[in-house]
Amino acid sequence: MLDAVSQITLVTLGVALVVAFIRLVKGPTLPDRIVAMDLFGVLVVGLIVVLAGWSGVRATLDSAIVIALVGFLSTVAYATYVERGDPQ
Repeated sequence: MLDAVSQITLVTLGVALVVAFIRLVKGPTLPDRIVAMDLFGVLVVGLIVVLAGWSGVRATLDSAIVIALVGFLSTVAYATYVERGDPQ
């Protein structure tokens, strides 16, 4: 039963990754692209966590933590950029 749930979750996350990638490429504005990139990072973390639970390899959770941290820092950096405005 856990295998079926894991496979359904992986397929769902894969479809969501494709949709987020399409928004990342087609996003008309920079904020759309930033939100899509943040969503892409969250989905990759979710994918890694599900794969770690399914395979039983806990060492992959370290990479999920690093990706989540980088995603958070990039969101904070973008928020700072928006708050200060474009220097040009």
